[in-house]
Amino acid sequence: MNYTLNQLQIFLKIVETNSITKASEELHLTQPAVSIQLKNFQDQFDIPLSEIVGRQIYITDFGYEIAKAAEEIIAQVQAINNKTLAYKGQLTGRLRISVVSTGKYIMPYFLADFMKKNTGVTVHIDVTNKDKVIESLDKNEVDLALVSILPSTLQVEHLDLMQNKLYLVGNTERKFKKTIFKKDIFHELPLIFREAGSGTRKTMEKFIEKNHIAVQKKMELTSNEAVKQALLAGLGYSIMPLIGIRNELQQHQLQIIPVKGLPIKTTWSMIWMKGKKHTPVSAALLDYLKKEKSSIIQDKFSWYEAY
Repeated sequence: MNYTLNQLQIFLKIVETNSITKASEELHLTQPAVSIQLKNFQDQFDIPLSEIVGRQIYITDFGYEIAKAAEEIIAQVQAINNKTLAYKGQLTGRLRISVVSTGKYIMPYFLADFMKKNTGVTVHIDVTNKDKVIESLDKNEVDLALVSILPSTLQVEHLDLMQNKLYLVGNTERKFKKTIFKKDIFHELPLIFREAGSGTRKTMEKFIEKNHIAVQKKMELTSNEAVKQALLAGLGYSIMPLIGIRNELQQHQLQIIPVKGLPIKTTWSMIWMKGKKHTPVSAALLDYLKKEKSSIIQDKFSWYEAY
């Protein structure tokens, strides 16, 4: 057998995603390139690793066994690389971060220079809703988490990064007067909600309840991107984070409807369990963020601060 590390990585990604298309997207390769490498890898075994039924790929029991072995091999290779970097005095290790869905618009910018300076560090980021973020933190499945509302059910410590601002947003088909509307404007606007468990949903509901607003609930969607597409299609309005609609605002596809009491302001914070013993990597990241967060905000989010 003469399989390569690259083939092992590609096969493992196919198993993880259960899709050649998704694997190619996550690996930043073309779909034909992934298919060719999968075929070259499978041809070295007498027993099938996968099979295609219709247009769906299915991994065989033998394929799952090979995937387990591939994962161990890749982990050992990474360990060798880490040992080499550690011997040179460089920071190495893996960092696990759980991020609320709106945080995906800011987390990469707070990580970018840190990762460039510490090439021996690998990061796994899970983007999900707030309830699942808190669950993963409580189960000690992650080192750090990024939230926009501090959890009330856990004892955590936190490092504030930047402000989160939520506005009433809709597409530009309807022309609104250039004035600050009273909250009774919600009576005539069908609202689109995030799913239960979302931090954005909880913030929106808290605002509605606090102000005793009667609303028309139009639909419920499971991501901010889905909400944004529904707004663009003219299906309704929503209170959503400014951070995720920069391009649509600049291209005049979406508009902010100014309403008394908005924007709602919360804070994106890195959190961790109180008393948690940080790994060298997570401790280094927190130290980096404390020192650099202001310059990152000024450099990457000046447009945001202008609102």
